Amino acid sequence: MITVKQMQMLERFAQKQGIFVEDLMENAGREIAKTLRENFGLADKHIVIFAGTGNNAGDGFVAARYLHEEVPVVVLLFGDQDKLNGEALDNYTRIKDIVTIVQISKQDDLSQFHFQQDHKLILIDALLGTGISGGIREPITLGIGHFNSLKGDKISIDVPSGVNPDTGESLGQKCNADLIVALHDLKAGLEEYKERMVIVDIGIPKNLPTISSSI
Repeated sequence: MITVKQMQMLERFAQKQGIFVEDLMENAGREIAKTLRENFGLADKHIVIFAGTGNNAGDGFVAARYLHEEVPVVVLLFGDQDKLNGEALDNYTRIKDIVTIVQISKQDDLSQFHFQQDHKLILIDALLGTGISGGIREPITLGIGHFNSLKGDKISIDVPSGVNPDTGESLGQKCNADLIVALHDLKAGLEEYKERMVIVDIGIPKNLPTISSSI
């Protein structure tokens, strides 16, 4: 298991060896798509990605790019696209003309969006990642509530949105996922979830120094 601080240190060490955030995000999105194929199958499925505006969303955007040629993909963007930056913005730009993206700012926006009842859904939680701090605000709360209300196979990227990755504490609302795709390692606070977790390799070099669990 690994804490958020330890993961950040590993990412910095990786960067010194030429493995940058954009590389890790690309690998994460590819492995997320692969995990969906292996665990749920894609035949006759529709993918719905619940995205926020941070790097967790960026992982979801990459997965959308890998999946859209095989199955219909919709991204529900909970927040203002102007808040996207860095690698998340880069990957949003790469999919915005090939994937349907619906921006959700308030309940009225969500009320106007409906899925056909016969669609078999795979729902991907890319709302909040390990960078979560403080309470959860709208429209992310809308996203968590809607994610939980829908029927389908449900996956969270790295950590269920609304859960503190270091302590496992729920921050009011949290996404209820059938499977968690852990990036590089299980996060320290998520031991109770490990029976429904798949750990994927995102390309952090194996020769990096061991990070002390006391950090």
